[in-house]
Amino acid sequence: MTRRFDAVLFDLSGVVIGSAFAPMVSVLGDQLPYDEALELMLGSYHEDTDHPWHQVERGELAMADWFAHIDQEVKARGLTADWGALASGFEGLPVHDVVVDRIKTLRAEGYRVALVTNNVKEGSQSWRSMLDDDVDELFDAVVDSSAVGMRKPDPRIYLHALDELGSIEPGRAVFLDDHPGNVEGARRAGLVGILVDDPVEAIAELDGILSSR
Repeated sequence: MTRRFDAVLFDLSGVVIGSAFAPMVSVLGDQLPYDEALELMLGSYHEDTDHPWHQVERGELAMADWFAHIDQEVKARGLTADWGALASGFEGLPVHDVVVDRIKTLRAEGYRVALVTNNVKEGSQSWRSMLDDDVDELFDAVVDSSAVGMRKPDPRIYLHALDELGSIEPGRAVFLDDHPGNVEGARRAGLVGILVDDPVEAIAELDGILSSR
C-alpha cells in the first residue's frame, strides 16, 4: 500500500511527557484562575509575540530576565510567587510510554520522526533527562526553539523540522501537540495536525490517519 505520509512530528511537554503548563501555573497557587495565571507566566500560546517567555523560548532573552519580569508583574498585582513549586512540579512529570513506544515503532516502519519543542537554553540538557531513552536515538531530528531562534506556532519551525528530516513535503507529515495554537500553526504550514488531550486516544487517531488512503 502506498503511504500518504513520510514523517511524524511530536511535541515534548504534554505529548511525550506530562504537560509543563500545570507546574508553571503552580508558582501562583490559586491566586488567579488557571488561564489568567498561564497567560501572565507565558503569554498567549496561540501566537508568537514579544512576551518575555516567548523571547526566552526563541533564545533571545535569559531566564533570569524572565524571572525578574514575572516577579515585577506578580508584585504589581499584589500577588506572590512560589518558585520552589516550579522545580518540584517539573520533577514529577510522567513519561507517556504509549507515545514513546509508538515513536520507536514508527521509525522501525520507516517513518521519519522529529521532536519539535518550545524550550529554553538554560534547560537545553536537563529536559533530555526527563526521558528514559536517549533523545538523539529516539528521534531522527530534534528541533529546540531556543537553539533555532523560532518557536511554535510560527509555521517556519515546522518547515525547519521537515528540512532536517530530509526536505519532506508538509502535506506528507503529521504533527502532534497538546496546545491548539501550536496545532493550528502546523496546519498553516501545511501539515496534518492532531490535538493531544489523552495520549492513548491521540496515538489511535494518528494510526487512523497513517492507515488512511
